[in-house]
Amino acid sequence: MPKPKHILVIRLSAMGDVAMCVPVLRAFTLQHPKVKLTVLTRPFFKPFFQDLENVTVFAADLKGKHKGIIGLFKLSRELKHLGINQVADLHNVLRTKILKFFFFGKTFKQIDKGRNDKKALVSGKLFQQLKTTHERYADVFRNLGYTLALSNPTFPKQLKLKDSTQTLLVKDNKHWIGIAPFAQYQSKMYPLDLLERVIQELSKTHKVILFGGGPEEIKTLNSFQNKYDNVINLAGKLTLTEELQVISNLDVMLSMDSGNAHIAAMLGKKVITIWNVTHPFAGFSPFNQPQSHNILANREQFPLIPTSIYGNKYPEHYKEASRTIAPETVIKKIEFVL
Repeated sequence: MPKPKHILVIRLSAMGDVAMCVPVLRAFTLQHPKVKLTVLTRPFFKPFFQDLENVTVFAADLKGKHKGIIGLFKLSRELKHLGINQVADLHNVLRTKILKFFFFGKTFKQIDKGRNDKKALVSGKLFQQLKTTHERYADVFRNLGYTLALSNPTFPKQLKLKDSTQTLLVKDNKHWIGIAPFAQYQSKMYPLDLLERVIQELSKTHKVILFGGGPEEIKTLNSFQNKYDNVINLAGKLTLTEELQVISNLDVMLSMDSGNAHIAAMLGKKVITIWNVTHPFAGFSPFNQPQSHNILANREQFPLIPTSIYGNKYPEHYKEASRTIAPETVIKKIEFVL
């Protein structure tokens, strides 16, 4: 009997991109149950993969023993001991190109990020839906010789909350609405004064659970919690595993074009996203969500959207393009989805 194949899957960062590969790996493990996967990623992201069959996480220590070219050589030696047959590089950055060199002789396929199409999209030459990142990930496995369909996804069972988290959230019959107001760039955020109106209205009848991190974000979220009943700020209070448990119990997640949207989607939750200077056409919509769940800034007023793929480049007066989205629009969409 030939031994089952063993694929090394590489995706080191960022949080949203790592979360996006989870539904793809879930589909792969169901469609190819005899193939073993080892995911090379940062230790922090390990909880994302906790319930996947035949999937092991190998944590890269990129600031320590795996730092630099010598560190990557050491890493390749450690990985070779695992009996890797093939490599699926879902990241395709300088680090992984160096690993490719060290894995000489192994089948090594890398993601095609579609850079030319994305350039055309942000330059205004092209305005149409590009291939999704999930499909780009799936293509890497297809290029390794596997069939892979993402059309009938499965999701994990609802996760159980820890007692301490239950106490924090107080169980009741209200709908649980998660809201993650922040993103890497301010240009990807819905203005906080408008978001506060959304929180104020929703908290009258539902439980609103706020997500974020970092001292400034925690301060902002605490101010919302202190002002309105039924609003709970979880920022800075839970581990990633505990946060995943809470997200798994939400009725809906409202997020920017950011990591929290992809985390909720990988857990099979309904996700509503607000887009400012970025656009779903770039292929970063949360997994398995209808297009109608994307709430977009007014492109007639801001015709250069998307100004960039990641939200890091934009004309100054585009910074708050999503001000063209009325809080009532967001509230209505959430109520409709509930």
